[in-house]
Amino acid sequence: MITLTRLNQSRFVLNAELILSIVDSPYPVITLTTGERVVVREPSRDVVDKAIEYGRRLRTLLPPT
Repeated sequence: MITLTRLNQSRFVLNAELILSIVDSPYPVITLTTGERVVVREPSRDVVDKAIEYGRRLRTLLPPT
């Protein structure tokens, strides 16, 4: 799970395994495998980095930081 921020400044937690694609326009639009779309404030590179770190934690069984 990764923590992100919606455009209205509300924070939410997203299951990174549901991310299908990310498109910048001008804010990143995350399309989930469910078809839902989420617009976030974080740059797409940060979202990708968070998703990669989430996957690493899963593989190494480290507790989230």
